[in-house]
Amino acid sequence: MGSPKASAATLPLILDIEDFKGDFSFDALFGGLVNELLPSFEEDDADAADGAGGQDMFPNGTLRGPQGAATPVFPAVEELLALFKDSCKELVDLRGQIDGRLQNLKMEVEIQDSKHRKTLAELEKGVDGLHQSFQRLDTRISSVGQTAAKIGDHLQNADSQRKTASQTIELIKYLMEFNSSPGDLMELSSLFSDDSRVAEAASIAQKLRSFAEEDVGTHGINMPSAVGAANASRGLEVAVANLQDYCNELENRLLSRFDAASQRRELSIMAECAKILSQFNRGTSAMQHYVASRPMFIDVEVMNTDINLVLGDQGLQAGSNNIARGLSTLYKEITETVRKEAATIMAVFPSPNDVMSILVQRVLEQRVSAILDRLLEKPSLVNLPPVNQGGLLLYLRIFAVAYEKTEDLARELQSIGCGDLDAEGLTESLFLSHKDEYPEYEQASLNQLYQSKMEELRAEAQQQSESMGTISRSKASISPSASQQISVTIVTEFVRWNEEAISRCTLFSSQPATLASNVRSVFACLLAQVSQYLTGGLERARESLNEAAALRDRFVIGASVSRRVAAAAASAAEAAAAAGESSFRSFMIAVQRCGSSVAILQQYFSNAISRLLPPDVHAASLEEMGAAVSSVEGAAQKGLQQCIDTVMAEVDRLLSSEQKTTDYRSPDDGNAPDHRPTNACMRVVAYLSRVLESAFSALEGLNKQSFLTDLGNHLHKGLLSHWQKFTFSPSGGLRLKRDITEYGEFIRSFNAPSIDEKFELLGIMANVFIVAPESLASLFEGTPSIRKDASRFIQLRDDFKTAKLASMLNSFMSDS
Repeated sequence: MGSPKASAATLPLILDIEDFKGDFSFDALFGGLVNELLPSFEEDDADAADGAGGQDMFPNGTLRGPQGAATPVFPAVEELLALFKDSCKELVDLRGQIDGRLQNLKMEVEIQDSKHRKTLAELEKGVDGLHQSFQRLDTRISSVGQTAAKIGDHLQNADSQRKTASQTIELIKYLMEFNSSPGDLMELSSLFSDDSRVAEAASIAQKLRSFAEEDVGTHGINMPSAVGAANASRGLEVAVANLQDYCNELENRLLSRFDAASQRRELSIMAECAKILSQFNRGTSAMQHYVASRPMFIDVEVMNTDINLVLGDQGLQAGSNNIARGLSTLYKEITETVRKEAATIMAVFPSPNDVMSILVQRVLEQRVSAILDRLLEKPSLVNLPPVNQGGLLLYLRIFAVAYEKTEDLARELQSIGCGDLDAEGLTESLFLSHKDEYPEYEQASLNQLYQSKMEELRAEAQQQSESMGTISRSKASISPSASQQISVTIVTEFVRWNEEAISRCTLFSSQPATLASNVRSVFACLLAQVSQYLTGGLERARESLNEAAALRDRFVIGASVSRRVAAAAASAAEAAAAAGESSFRSFMIAVQRCGSSVAILQQYFSNAISRLLPPDVHAASLEEMGAAVSSVEGAAQKGLQQCIDTVMAEVDRLLSSEQKTTDYRSPDDGNAPDHRPTNACMRVVAYLSRVLESAFSALEGLNKQSFLTDLGNHLHKGLLSHWQKFTFSPSGGLRLKRDITEYGEFIRSFNAPSIDEKFELLGIMANVFIVAPESLASLFEGTPSIRKDASRFIQLRDDFKTAKLASMLNSFMSDS
């Protein structure tokens, strides 16, 4: 192998500036330098790698052979080093060349930059001048634009004026044709007779008419005299008259065409005619003509069919339910008819809402109003219709049904569409005269129902009385007829009438104040009815008590009568007692039914009335109800007092007839004293137990407590008075105490502590007949309050005189 320098000189070395331009790659540059040297050693490298087995490689790239000789692994390294050195030298030369070129370019750039700055300065001056020129140009353009716009406006106005002048000339020409002679329409242009140009002719005719009428009116105002006005507008008045005639003729012609198309259901022709007719009074005549031509308004049979559908063959006597069904059917038919007409109107008329307004108004004012006039025949409040023919109630029920169904119809029509028409308000006006007088009719109806019911009850009582034949007056008083007794069922019927009336008040009264006033007046009718009926029933029951009292008084006899007369009187007294007991029970039943009736009334007010009343009216109605109930309670209290009188009269009779003198003064016959209650006591207690059974079941609460307490006081007073008629032995005192115990045990069923205490004190006072005279003073030491009554008892001792108890009694009373 030769020297490195010689080898390097033989290798081509190409380094040029062009190699570094564009996309420079060091790998490509390096490959271009060494690729010519490296391929000649590739195969040697491979062989050397294969033969390296068993040979050692030194760190400097040589191999040691078997004999230890070293051979180079990369023999071209010297050539590559020489190549790399030459390449570095050339690279340094190239860098120097590039630096020189860069210096030259830098100088050229500075020169060019100086020139560029100078050019920019000159351009800025030129741009400023150009900008000023543009501003002047823009100002000029704006001025020219404004001028052009003004010119355009003037041209547009001129064109508009030209068109207006042309139209005016045309209108004047047509106006002169109408101004030719009065009533002469034969010489008019073909426009006014051509059926294909009817819309144009109608438009022009309306313009001419408006212009002529305005001109006539203006000259009539401005002319100083009537003669001047006539001379100035004489020609135009002729034109106005001719135009009016032509418009009328054209309108009639269009209406005829509209009718013909309507009969053939040619909606397009109808719509065309309606559009043209809308230029005449905004189409009012066409709309009214169409509505008036509907079959339901021109066919008389429609009205007869409506009335027959609603009333049938029975007329108003068909009843409110049948009339309600008839109205529902009729109004459903009317609704469907209006719905179909609405579809046609929407397709034909340019202003369908206006037509629907006229149609619905005509339906309500003509067809519906006619049937309402037949239904609502207002009866007289002086000569009321008979109840057997329905009375006022039939009118009110039909009124409510008609009002409710017609309101439903109005809402249906409003939903279909009726323009600006207030269908519900118009419907309300149809009933206005009836609603104004409704409260008077409702109250009169309730009064009529009440009077009719009372007459019915009186008739039943009379019939029962006649069926009894020749019954005695006293027997009749014992058994009053059922129709004369208070019935809760009848009171419930009163409430049912009132409840129905209240439902009508709610239906007819749209304003809260009106509703409250009507409800209060209707409820006041119920209060009067219940109060009058209950009070009357209580008065009839009291009459039975009075008759029984009269019977008792009739058979009171003196002491000196024959035995036969006394027996007859006793028999009559027994009959009078039976009458009194029966009357007592009847009155207690009446009181019980009154309580139930009042409870029904109060419950009805709470459930149905109170929620409809504002606070002030609610308080007033409560006060009125309280007054009505108080009147019933007043009648009941009078009767209860008579009941107490009846009971006490029978107690007095039993005591007088049954109490024997010997009951409290046992004969000295050696027999053991009788410790049983006396016969009079047992009869009285048995009577009280029997007669008061109805009182216990009929009375409640404070009424029961008050009645039993009052009766207990009367019984206590009556017994004291009765015992004052007898004298008592010690054994008689024991028997008296046994009677008092019997009475006290019965009285405890009254649940009246004050009465129980009085009978307990009676038992203590009875001891005055039992103890020895010397023990009397100590007997009442614990109960000084009864000393006065006890002193009267002491005087009834059979030994009062023999034991000289009078002086001791005086001392006893002085100590108290």
